[in-house]
Amino acid sequence: MSRKMIVFVLSIVILASSHLATAQQPKKVPRIGFLSGFSSSSDRKRVEAFREGLRELGYVEGQNVFVEYRYAGGKADEYPKLAAELVSFKVDLIVVGGGTGLARAAKETTKTIPIVMTGGSDPVGAGLVASLARPGGNITGLTAIAAELAGKRLELLKETLPKLTRVGVLWNPTDQGSAQGLKEIEIAAPTLGLEIQSLQVRSPNNFESAFKAALAGQARALQVLGSGLITSHRNRIVEFATKNRLPTMFVDAAHVEAGGLMSYGPNAPDLYRRAATYVDKILKGAKPADLPVEQPTKFELVINLKTAKQIGLTIPPNVLARADRVIK
Repeated sequence: MSRKMIVFVLSIVILASSHLATAQQPKKVPRIGFLSGFSSSSDRKRVEAFREGLRELGYVEGQNVFVEYRYAGGKADEYPKLAAELVSFKVDLIVVGGGTGLARAAKETTKTIPIVMTGGSDPVGAGLVASLARPGGNITGLTAIAAELAGKRLELLKETLPKLTRVGVLWNPTDQGSAQGLKEIEIAAPTLGLEIQSLQVRSPNNFESAFKAALAGQARALQVLGSGLITSHRNRIVEFATKNRLPTMFVDAAHVEAGGLMSYGPNAPDLYRRAATYVDKILKGAKPADLPVEQPTKFELVINLKTAKQIGLTIPPNVLARADRVIK
């Protein structure tokens, strides 16, 4: 065999070995961090919607994608620690299942790992993104504009109870979206002829005192603003309201499904499902800075007629006719 032939054969062998080694190297499976401000039970349906969104895009947990879940259970002081845990796992991106405060905690923990929001209010005003069209940093996703709808919810409550004069507002002052929602309510209340009673809850220990204050202040209805703390304890709120025959207005349908009277707002599971499309784009190389923050496309008024009957309330026909979903 000539020298040239020997060199040629060796080249082919080396090239084939190189390709074989490359083929044998396992493909890196992306790892997603999922940071929720809620408890695992209260966030169950929304998380399942996120998983469904991943499946629709070809991602199967445990096969071609791994997801690390962390739940704060409404405890805001847990946000930084849980975010740091996910960063320590070297996740490829973090999905934030909660409000503005949770997104901020994640962003303050990492400036490089992409972050995808599933809700929250006014990310521009909160300093999370430069603009909705061009976020600019390592965070993008969806905004729920929940706080901005607080005035509309109060209006619906008044239409349901035309003689209503005093409303208790249950809110968490440590949550920016909740605080913004209270401001919107305070602006809308005078034009509706309503007095507002502020009922603050900063921790699970505050609920009983807030409930007692609502009764002592003769609140005739309860408007509940969203936060990780409040969502994680929605069953306590529903039980109190039903026992004392207080009509309630919530931010999303999950609370009405749990026994609340009414809700108006974005379809939360839909936001989580749409968050999967951001995950897909980022894993394929897109930068969060270039992915516009999207607003909700689905809003729904949900009414629980079973609860209405329990508290002795008849929903006016004009309100009932506008309901997107009625629970009987």
